[in-house]
Amino acid sequence: MISDQRGARVQGMFDRIARHYRLMNTLMTAGQDRRWRRHLVDRAALPRNGRLLDLATGTGDIAREALRARPDLRVTGADFSTGMMQAGRRMSDAASMHWVSADAMHLPFADNCFDAVASGYLVRNVIDIPQTLYEQMRVLRPGGRLVILESSPPPPSLLRPFIELHLRLVIPLMGRVIAGPAGASAYRYLPRTTQAFHTPQELTGLMQAAGLLEVSWRRFMFGTMAVHEGVKPSP
Repeated sequence: MISDQRGARVQGMFDRIARHYRLMNTLMTAGQDRRWRRHLVDRAALPRNGRLLDLATGTGDIAREALRARPDLRVTGADFSTGMMQAGRRMSDAASMHWVSADAMHLPFADNCFDAVASGYLVRNVIDIPQTLYEQMRVLRPGGRLVILESSPPPPSLLRPFIELHLRLVIPLMGRVIAGPAGASAYRYLPRTTQAFHTPQELTGLMQAAGLLEVSWRRFMFGTMAVHEGVKPSP
């Protein structure tokens, strides 16, 4: 299922930090991560009794946010890290969603079967972004929305040196304190991928190249996080 050695390393990394992942997200973002998930769910614009795919669901946080806002939804969470999903399935409300082990580049779902596809921190970790977007487009119904929560390189500003210091030093230290040596390694990798990732403008270009319409984004947390959205064309 995993396409190369890098994919296997990323999978193993997430498995190792699964138990501490939610706590680290809260600490790294000063509790702002839930606000971003709420915005993402709102931008998904799901219909009544709609079907949502939460891709790279991890411990299921986007899926849970969607169900808190709309208990009528049918939500599927998919991830290639079984360790992350096992951590999520131990939570008391895990039965409210459907959990599936899946590779984001080869989704085990039929064409046109979801009203929205959401992901959090997926695209910077895949080896082929166009293929990943193609698969999300394939399973998304015409007129449905694709929404992405992703980190962004810090934009030029007076705060940028302090943001980069936080990414390079503070987050790995937090990872070591919370999750031990595995956490230190993982939380060196994750900030590094943030700094090396596409800008929102560049990711917009990739989404448009995949065929999405009405592509836009909104930045958060001094420009280091963004929610991107686009619509699958109708025939």
